[in-house]
Amino acid sequence: MSENSIVTQASADELDDIMGVMERAFDPAHGEAWTIAQCRGIMVLPGSFLLIAKQQARVTGFALCRSVLDESELLLFAVDPDLQGGGVGRAILSSVFAECRLRGVSKVHLEMRADNPALRIYTRSGFSRAGVRPNYYRSADGNSADAITLAKNL
Repeated sequence: MSENSIVTQASADELDDIMGVMERAFDPAHGEAWTIAQCRGIMVLPGSFLLIAKQQARVTGFALCRSVLDESELLLFAVDPDLQGGGVGRAILSSVFAECRLRGVSKVHLEMRADNPALRIYTRSGFSRAGVRPNYYRSADGNSADAITLAKNL
């Protein structure tokens, strides 16, 4: 990641800033991108937090999480497709783990399509498979994909 990149905690007022990355990073065929209204709805819940990666003024990625007691769920995670593989995602996940530790979280969970290429960054970051939901996701073309749940102990 560029030395000019930083990951900071953001407020609900900055949700507009992540929508461009969301649109570019999530394939519309799968219907996984959230609307700004959905993001705002999560941000008002206790324990929710948003981290945004920026290079200069450009948003390069983000993570939206919610913590309850000693567990957290990584709800959304995206890196601008032009910058994937360059360290932005690793920096965001590292910041997620640091924020979770500050909040007293000992385990982070996430759920994703089994065929999502992001599985690679999650496993490299220490997540392991915790479960599967067969044929959970349906794409626009009617195909289905399993959902896998991953977890990481902090």
